[in-house]
Amino acid sequence: MANYSAIEKRLQEVLELKHRPVTVTFLDAPAAGMAKLEGTQPSGCSFWRLAMGGRSFYTEPGDHLNCPVGAYTHNIAAPAERANELTDILGVMTGLGYVKMEEIPGIPVLKDAPKIIAYGPLGDARTTPDVVLIAAAPAKLMLLEEAAIRAGVGSKLPLLARPTCMAIPAAIGGAMVTSAGCIGNRVYTDLGGDELYSALPGSALESLAEALETVVSANLALADYHKGRRAQLATV
Repeated sequence: MANYSAIEKRLQEVLELKHRPVTVTFLDAPAAGMAKLEGTQPSGCSFWRLAMGGRSFYTEPGDHLNCPVGAYTHNIAAPAERANELTDILGVMTGLGYVKMEEIPGIPVLKDAPKIIAYGPLGDARTTPDVVLIAAAPAKLMLLEEAAIRAGVGSKLPLLARPTCMAIPAAIGGAMVTSAGCIGNRVYTDLGGDELYSALPGSALESLAEALETVVSANLALADYHKGRRAQLATV
């Protein structure tokens, strides 16, 4: 297994992260010693915030029902008594002009309904995660995007908009995706106004981290090159 503690430390240094990278892992059953999260949260992405803060835990599908949109992207069916909640919130969103109903079928959704969804900081991972979520400034995500291209897992999708949680099923497809976030996610996770998300396939993290070293070195050299060209060629 990859040395996730070392990878997290390096990502923190290179990308100047304010939050710990988060792992999302879909399991058939909880791993030995893994604790279930107690209490409730208003959304699935609220679990990201807890993991960013250092907590490792697992959730069950029912824990995700408070956000009908997030449950939809994670292929979690609501019980009959709550089946109207997705329609209701979509009605509010379309009424506000926030989303159009014809956009809904294009939102990535998990292929299979999950049984157990585990979250935690990357450095504490004990198994290969399905997805790693990183929140960083755009200039730092530029480096990550270039590293993903070098590692063969560059984004095949444009910048994702709302909902943020669709980045998880999108990244499981095997390539990095970048999300601008959405207002719900920013409220629930305390994401900064100067930060965006990248979702990385966990299986590619080791090769991506290796590629990041080359990309960072190249960008430092190219920064000096372009500064010299600007000083030499900019006349106004």
